[in-house]
Amino acid sequence: MGKETPQKINKSRAIRRLVIWYKRNSAVTSIVDTAASSAATASNVAGNMVSGAGSVVTTASNVAGNVAGNVVSSAESVVNTASSVVSNASSIAKNTLQPLVFDPLKRLQNNDNILDRVEESQSKRIWIAVDGMGGDYAPGPILEGCLEAISRFPINIKFVGKIEKVKDAAEKAGLAELLENEIDNNRLELIDSGEPIGMNEEATAVRKKKNASINVAMDLVRNNKAEAVYSAGNSGAMMASAIFRIGRLKGIERPAIGALFPTRDQTRPVLVLDVGANTDCKPSYLHQFALLGNIYAKDVLQVQKPRIGLLNIGEEECKGNDLSLKTFELLSSEKSFDFGGNCEGRDVLSGSFDVVVCDGFTGNILLKFLESVGGVLLDILRSELPRGRRGKVGSAFLKSNLLRIKKRLDHAEHGGALLLGVNGICVIGHGSSKSLSVVSALRLAHSAVNHGVMDNLNQLQKLQVLNS
Repeated sequence: MGKETPQKINKSRAIRRLVIWYKRNSAVTSIVDTAASSAATASNVAGNMVSGAGSVVTTASNVAGNVAGNVVSSAESVVNTASSVVSNASSIAKNTLQPLVFDPLKRLQNNDNILDRVEESQSKRIWIAVDGMGGDYAPGPILEGCLEAISRFPINIKFVGKIEKVKDAAEKAGLAELLENEIDNNRLELIDSGEPIGMNEEATAVRKKKNASINVAMDLVRNNKAEAVYSAGNSGAMMASAIFRIGRLKGIERPAIGALFPTRDQTRPVLVLDVGANTDCKPSYLHQFALLGNIYAKDVLQVQKPRIGLLNIGEEECKGNDLSLKTFELLSSEKSFDFGGNCEGRDVLSGSFDVVVCDGFTGNILLKFLESVGGVLLDILRSELPRGRRGKVGSAFLKSNLLRIKKRLDHAEHGGALLLGVNGICVIGHGSSKSLSVVSALRLAHSAVNHGVMDNLNQLQKLQVLNS
């Protein structure tokens, strides 16, 4: 009674082999998902064969005696053949697409024309100042991301921080030799600074700590020694430092933090601003946010005619509080962009709008809510998978897909957000940024420089509304 029959043993072995095969090839599956037409065709063939193998295995479970063993054996043969096809597909995908497989920001936008076109043709390397002491995990992961970005994009880095701490972090992370090589190649420069601004400090601390890493990095932009600045540190301090050191654009009362949110259409993210720089806003602030967002969407996201929306509790123009009603009037009368009306919360990720404006209080709540969605959704899907062997097989096949869903929804995976409205390109990273997020943020900074964002933002001062 306690012994398993030969049929059950064969079935268990087939299932285990199927799971092991998938785990070994999960990375290949992820690459093939992003491949061009040739690799996609190969992966489809492999998928069909694996599906056929699964059907054979299922059939085997319903067949008795020696017939079941023969069918399972045939299934294993088909699986092996499928594995070979997937391996060939992976070779095609790797050789063809390895230079194009970038970070989660690239997967979010998924459009070569958005950020890569200039990078491929631009030979001149630009200097970016990095606040190496800003962030929860600085300086190690920040330095690692910078070194990776240098090898992938035409950029040089001025890494600002306490040099001894930076070198110690490089030694612990096994990056000391690479760091010295990049310094010798004049692609990275270490610049000493004082104590950083803590994440829990007031923004006004930038006035007291004049040699703080964010201030030193901002001075590099002001003195034209760098064309952009990046920090994963205190966002309030970065905004204050930007205002005090490089100043606001003429006619802009308050800078705004613009963050990219995913939508149903992977090729068309939506820019939401402000997401935290200004908790109390006037209608004129939101009007200016719309002007800033319109230029960003045109230059960096390459949207010819961005559709602007005002975040509100209803589509009707009579809905909302006093701020919403007055802002609606301003945006409706603006002729320099396409105002699409009020945008309800459910419409933010729908793809109906390219830019959504709101006050920083509301925008920051929206941002933090989105940050939690990826992890919660992944947990729900995991809990709904069946238990036992069926659950293990299902989890193996869905794992890479679930992780991609999580990364698309997790804003922390998408690098950084631009501080719009100051007289320089400033990218604010998430406080928990690690190397991959740093790479994405530096790529965003490089793209903003090469698309001439500042030139077009400076043209805003010619608008009559900003001179009135």
